[in-house]
Amino acid sequence: MTIQTKSFLYELEAETRVATITLNRPDRLNALTFEVYTELADTFRALDTEPGVGAVVITGSGKGFCSGGDVEDIIGQLFARDQQGLLEFTRLTGGLVVAMRRCRRPIVAALNGTVAGAGAVIATAADVRIAADNARIAYLFTKVGLSGADMGMCWLLPRIVGFGRATELLMSGDFISADEAFRIGLYNRIVSGDGLMREARAYAARLARGPGYGLEVTKALLNREASMDMWAAIDLEAEAQAACMMHPDFREAYGALRAKRSPNFR
Repeated sequence: MTIQTKSFLYELEAETRVATITLNRPDRLNALTFEVYTELADTFRALDTEPGVGAVVITGSGKGFCSGGDVEDIIGQLFARDQQGLLEFTRLTGGLVVAMRRCRRPIVAALNGTVAGAGAVIATAADVRIAADNARIAYLFTKVGLSGADMGMCWLLPRIVGFGRATELLMSGDFISADEAFRIGLYNRIVSGDGLMREARAYAARLARGPGYGLEVTKALLNREASMDMWAAIDLEAEAQAACMMHPDFREAYGALRAKRSPNFR
């Protein structure tokens, strides 16, 4: 199966096994529409089992990563909906985060310019965030009279930056600079703007060369263990690691070590 998209760009580099999703509405700072939300979620679900994909990069074209929901296409239309219709929309948007977190492939967000609202959420839902030095980020929801508790951010963001920092970001809705985002651990690294995609794709390619099954298990347990006590987590990790030891990647790594060569993981 080959993934084809209409509302954004998708490409797969066969040699590196890195798939790249590019939000492609630069005239609107890549603002999200109903169609983009739906197709993004469908694409991440498909990437979960897509042959030949070892890692995913998501980025935005033009001057910004993503400015959030489109004011004209989405926000204006929401006023015509009743509460059930609004709930359908909020579950649609939350479904994108679910699809990203359940996708077994590592996801690297390559962030430039404006990273705001739902765009900030998409960045947060990625596994790794590599940002250009001009990538400022804000969770804007309270700025438009809504709750900062949107699309799972009150669960996910505190796990990345801590409860206090997450509270400040979600309540204020203020932008912070790339340097500040890196300082608090929200961005994993900062690079120059012209080197952003090179750095993001290189890191994704490194992950794609790694032990795919081991990375899948790591991501799954990062998701699951937040709701467990330490003792249950230790037991779950014992079971998971034993399963990894039965996987061919473990034997391959040992053979490569003995032969003094690089491992060739499946």
